[in-house]
Amino acid sequence: MGEGTGYRLGLARSRVKRGKFIGWMGLVLAIAGLIAAPVLVILAGLFVNSTATWNHLVATVLLTYLVNSLGLMVGVGIGVIVIGVSTAWLVTMCRFPGRRVFEWALLLPLAAPAYLLAYVYTELLAYYGPVQTALRQWFGWQDMQDYWFPNVRSLAGAIVMLTLTLYPYVYLLARTAFLSQAVCTLEASRSLGCSPWRSFFTIALPLIRPAMTAGLALVLMETLNDFGTVQFFGVDTFTTGIYRTWFGLGERPAAMQLSALLLLFVLSLIGLERWSRGQARYYQTANAIHQLPGYQLVSWRAIAAFLFCLLPVTLGLLIPGGVLLMMALEPATSNSDQDFPTAAPAGSQPQLGNLAVHSITLAVLAAAIAVFLSVLLAYGLRVHPRRRMRLATQVAAMGYAVPGSVIAVGILVSLGALDGAIDAVVRSTLGFSTGLLLSGTIAALIYAYLVRFLAVAFSSVESSLTGIKPSLDDASRSLGHSSLTTLWRVHAPLLRGGVLTAAMLVFVDVMKELPATLIIRPFNFDTLAIRVYNLASDERLAEAALPALLIILVGLIPVVLLSWQIARSRHTL
Repeated sequence: MGEGTGYRLGLARSRVKRGKFIGWMGLVLAIAGLIAAPVLVILAGLFVNSTATWNHLVATVLLTYLVNSLGLMVGVGIGVIVIGVSTAWLVTMCRFPGRRVFEWALLLPLAAPAYLLAYVYTELLAYYGPVQTALRQWFGWQDMQDYWFPNVRSLAGAIVMLTLTLYPYVYLLARTAFLSQAVCTLEASRSLGCSPWRSFFTIALPLIRPAMTAGLALVLMETLNDFGTVQFFGVDTFTTGIYRTWFGLGERPAAMQLSALLLLFVLSLIGLERWSRGQARYYQTANAIHQLPGYQLVSWRAIAAFLFCLLPVTLGLLIPGGVLLMMALEPATSNSDQDFPTAAPAGSQPQLGNLAVHSITLAVLAAAIAVFLSVLLAYGLRVHPRRRMRLATQVAAMGYAVPGSVIAVGILVSLGALDGAIDAVVRSTLGFSTGLLLSGTIAALIYAYLVRFLAVAFSSVESSLTGIKPSLDDASRSLGHSSLTTLWRVHAPLLRGGVLTAAMLVFVDVMKELPATLIIRPFNFDTLAIRVYNLASDERLAEAALPALLIILVGLIPVVLLSWQIARSRHTL
């Protein structure tokens, strides 16, 4: 009797446990399927029959898109590695004046979108700008035939702009890797007579290769996603080609095939990066300690290190921010002959408040939904850490590697098909047309943000959830609480920091996002990023100064908090 009862109770518990697993699995799969749908739609575009437009693109501009995209990636990749790794080594392992400040200041350019730098430096370095005007006055030059000046609106200019805003990704991960290195390894190189630079190239640099590669992968993804910079500089890449084909030519199949080609390129890049990491292993022979051996820099070496760290901060944030602030504060002038136009007063921009409301509303909604979905994904993986669950979460998080323009095309195609199906059903049953219920709405735009930035929120929430001891789950279950009750009453208070970080990162990313917003936004629904893009495209940077400053100031909030957190937790000397 007792054995039969125990067997039945065990069987009942097994069914309940299996039912909970199926429930969490279904929820995670549903979220992953929703997020992956636009990407799958784009991949399906590979099987669409080629049109005359696509054949024309192949014969004329496809090679240009490919060469420019590759050139942009190579140039930016080299630039961010040189700046990010070198500055991370200097502030971690060397002692020189200003090092403590540069530890966090080197992250600040991450707050400024690359397209803002493109607009500012075009005004500064153009023929009519203050730099060339001053040079002509100083040296008595009359026109461009008397001197040579580099053209900022070029592929090289785009590489510089993207490098100045994206190097913090590599700097952050490289610095973290340097901090975790074992002291005995570096001391061994010293005992063998290695100079600081030789220790850097032969010991430290190979050991941080995984972190450096991960940061480089993030940078290359962001480079392929860029639209504002390359479009403003007239550099034809896949992103500008997709936008031009969709809206300029009105050829949806050709735009889908361009998007699919870019997506395959991105996925190949991700696979190559993971294969590279899988072929090598890097281990430390001892634990990292609180004090790493530092190199005291004196004389010209200290000055060189100071200037090398100051340069990217100055070019990436201080100069653009100062120029925009000057333009925003100075009153408008009617002098049409001025070399450096100033901003119109705030009262002449009555739509600025509405644009800020639009941007903040979209960012808040996207951040809240992204955090909610991320908590469900991360907790489902924690409760049932099965291979299928992990694969589903990886699928849901792959959108960050997909350019915003590709996501936008996938969403417009998929939601357009859904709107057409709904309209057909309503027409046949009720006799009227529903029109476009989802395409070109705020819901579609929020959907694009979720596909693009869910990975950002998920990584933060998952890392926070991993730090919670499993014994708390066991204790909660022993008291009879369900998994949802445990999540709400036990884990939610402990996840507050990770959730806040995730929400903040998504908020700022949405504020800066341009390609997806430009393609999907509803009619007559602009944001600060769209306003800046439109004004700068019309060569009206002075009027764009104030909304551009707002974007930078909002972006500075999480960057400053992140810098402060790193400064508090550092383990350097």
